[in-house]
Amino acid sequence: MIRVACVGITVMDRIYYVEGLPTEGGKYVAKRYTEVGGGPAATAAVAAAKLGAQVDFIGRVGDDDTGNSLLAELDALGVNTRYTRRYHGAKSSQSAIMVDAKGERIIVNYPSPDLLHDAQWLSDIDFSQWDVVLADVRWHDGAKQAFTLARQAGVMTVLDGDVTPQDITELVALSDHAAFSEPGLARLTGKVDVEDALKQAKMLTNGHVYVTRGAEGCYWLQENTLHHQPGFSVQVIDTTGAGDVFHGALAFSLASGGPLHDAVRFASGVAALKCTRSGGRAGIPDCEQTRSFLSLFV
Repeated sequence: MIRVACVGITVMDRIYYVEGLPTEGGKYVAKRYTEVGGGPAATAAVAAAKLGAQVDFIGRVGDDDTGNSLLAELDALGVNTRYTRRYHGAKSSQSAIMVDAKGERIIVNYPSPDLLHDAQWLSDIDFSQWDVVLADVRWHDGAKQAFTLARQAGVMTVLDGDVTPQDITELVALSDHAAFSEPGLARLTGKVDVEDALKQAKMLTNGHVYVTRGAEGCYWLQENTLHHQPGFSVQVIDTTGAGDVFHGALAFSLASGGPLHDAVRFASGVAALKCTRSGGRAGIPDCEQTRSFLSLFV
């Protein structure tokens, strides 16, 4: 069984479904509302677990009702939370999300200031027990410490390179696989052209670099040559969490072995199927569903 650790944040997503995303101030009415656990690393953990991996989520929550709900949901979805730290008297993080009729969304995240950034306590964890360690960039100190310990143990590292106020150069350098969102790659490199941006990012690491571009698919460099996996055509209901799910599936597939192209194709299929249902996690398929879906595109 593939063993995966996902390091980063978990948040409560409060999702409002509207006809169109607001373009100006005013009052709007949602057609539907739901609450579900989110966060890049936490949702990646759920994806890896759904695909059949043994998964640990390593992060921070408060001891409030939100924190209780977040951990209970992860446990119910097969993700082990034994290494998640709970802070006494602290509030957990949350996000407000608006999703329009086409599945596009706006996310406003509130990272709780009660959750300390210190990650020295990760040194007490044996990172050699995993085949791959994935980290998001929202808990910078945690990602840095986890990747340092993983590399010392000879364990593969996968970075979810999304947008964050901090400079993630050192995290990219510690990554065996750095998979960026389009805004995350642009912020890091200052370049708009995909190939130029990836080549600049590649200068920071001895590992592989990728960028996801929504429905357009994923691009990556292999032996300094640009490769492309087109996005799969599905009826999109909600894109919330699609990138997180892609990263979890990519980590799972890379740890399973095989060519990079197959890993990217598999992760792209998992992310596409996720988008066919509401919320960040409800639509995540298992391996059998994913392979059945991919067989339609041979």
